[in-house]
Amino acid sequence: MVGAIVHQLTDGCSAEELEKAGLGSYYTDNGWGVFPQSAAGIPWSASTIAVTSDPIADLQEDLAAEQKARATYEKLIDLVGDDPDVLDPLRFLREREVVHFQRFGEALRGVQEKLAEKKYFVNDNNNCMYNR
Repeated sequence: MVGAIVHQLTDGCSAEELEKAGLGSYYTDNGWGVFPQSAAGIPWSASTIAVTSDPIADLQEDLAAEQKARATYEKLIDLVGDDPDVLDPLRFLREREVVHFQRFGEALRGVQEKLAEKKYFVNDNNNCMYNR
């Protein structure tokens, strides 16, 4: 959605206007396409995804990612001014991050409760131990 907003805002701009606005090198590399990168021009990388296979650690990372995304949308909202065609989608995306944060929090609490439960192990006839 943010990419669509950027495209709408730059649609019809000449290469000279983009250059003057500091977007010349971006336009040279990507044209009118939207390429995922930071505001500093650092391309997105899968190395930013943190996965440990520990459900508590991974859910904490998810919570942090949602908060970072919410903060980014708030900063974009601060930069936009009063254009409702830009503000409304950004506000929607910000609120979506809040809901995601809440859902990940609920999942974290569920995992913590499950891990805190007493575990019982029994030995069946095949000498296999399993959780009951």
